[in-house]
Amino acid sequence: MSAPAPDELQVDLHLHTWDSWDCLSDPEAVLARARSRGLHRIAITDHNRLAVALEMARAHPDEVIPGEEVRTAEGIDVIGLYLSESIPRGTPARETCRRIRAQGGIVYLPHPYAAGKGRSGRFAEELVPEVQVVEVFNARLRSQKANRKALELARAHDKLHGAGSDAHTVGEVGNVRLRLPRHPNEPAALLEALRRARVEGRRAPLHVFAWSNWAKLRKRLPFGRPGP
Repeated sequence: MSAPAPDELQVDLHLHTWDSWDCLSDPEAVLARARSRGLHRIAITDHNRLAVALEMARAHPDEVIPGEEVRTAEGIDVIGLYLSESIPRGTPARETCRRIRAQGGIVYLPHPYAAGKGRSGRFAEELVPEVQVVEVFNARLRSQKANRKALELARAHDKLHGAGSDAHTVGEVGNVRLRLPRHPNEPAALLEALRRARVEGRRAPLHVFAWSNWAKLRKRLPFGRPGP
């Protein structure tokens, strides 16, 4: 990946920390990794949790977007960016979108054609009118077809293109990035910048899924809060 231009930001819009049930990554280590890989900003989008994202956004206001990946009643995921209040797991998808917008946030549809967390696109066409950004490249999807169909969905409905590593380990951070014009860390500014965004990245290696499974197991054990 080439070096950024002076007027350019590199951003990863989808990743996780130890606030997610399937991740052990120290949030400060995640941010340090992002910096070392040339990223200027990350969106922390933990599963059904917002606390760490808000904490990190307060500590690093220009580098962190607070978000949440909500598992909806339909069994699909919807991400809210720039949230101030958590949205409960099991909220219906359309209501989730409404609550995100009510907070002044951005509705971001991740991996709409993933087999499990996207229900293989079953709700993609129905939900896309409610969203502002469609994730067209997710580094953890094993199927290139799923990313390609997400890109086709975004183009067909004239939606902005998002992308993210979906990192559940520190080493994955920045596997995918958006190159976009420099802008303030605010919702309207991000939406405007996404109109001129370019997506770059690579798929995550298979072994990262073993670490996610270990994280799920460890979270069930009485070890307390994990370290890095």
